[in-house]
Amino acid sequence: MSPTTSLRSLSFSLYASSNSNPSPSPIEIRQLLSSSNRFYGLSSSSSSSLTTSSPIGNLVFSSRKQFISVKVQALAAETEQPKWWERKAGPNMVDITSTEQFLNALKDAGDRLVIVDFYGTWCGSCRAMFPKLCKTAKEHPEILFLKVNFDENKSLCKSLNVKVLPYFHFYRGADGQVESFSCSLAKFQKLREAIERHNVGSFSDISSSASEKVEDSSE
Repeated sequence: MSPTTSLRSLSFSLYASSNSNPSPSPIEIRQLLSSSNRFYGLSSSSSSSLTTSSPIGNLVFSSRKQFISVKVQALAAETEQPKWWERKAGPNMVDITSTEQFLNALKDAGDRLVIVDFYGTWCGSCRAMFPKLCKTAKEHPEILFLKVNFDENKSLCKSLNVKVLPYFHFYRGADGQVESFSCSLAKFQKLREAIERHNVGSFSDISSSASEKVEDSSE
């Protein structure tokens, strides 16, 4: 018996319908069995097969290209966005990368209040409270905020006895370190209260007192 006569075909029609008048669009599916090979063919006629040149093949290939393109664009957008700890609230928030930079920042701050945030990129509490810290920095441009990455400045953190994260140090001119404590998002009010205690004689206070003097003189 020849391979041609040994082929058995099974076909049926699928009809596409719409909300209006349904119009039959037959698609023939053939199951071809051979003694030497077994394969399945999907065609719109008895002789065509599924290839990339057919309408169905082009549709599948096009959909795959679009999916890959969207995925690449999503990965690129994710790569371009800064990590949470890389974001800055403004010019008064500075990343510390060395002990020398840390000491110079304190010296250059003069009588300005300096708040040091010791954090870890892996620290969930650090990440949770960071948006509020940025908001506080924007509300107080007169305060200098220094960010210290624990993993990148271990010797500095060890010398300052930082053992838990997040941890905060407050420095003020000749007074040096005026306060230090651990804080979390649930206890963020603790940091606000510390700012109220130590942010005395700030630039905002000086400017407000100066405006009061101008008003008094005008009267």
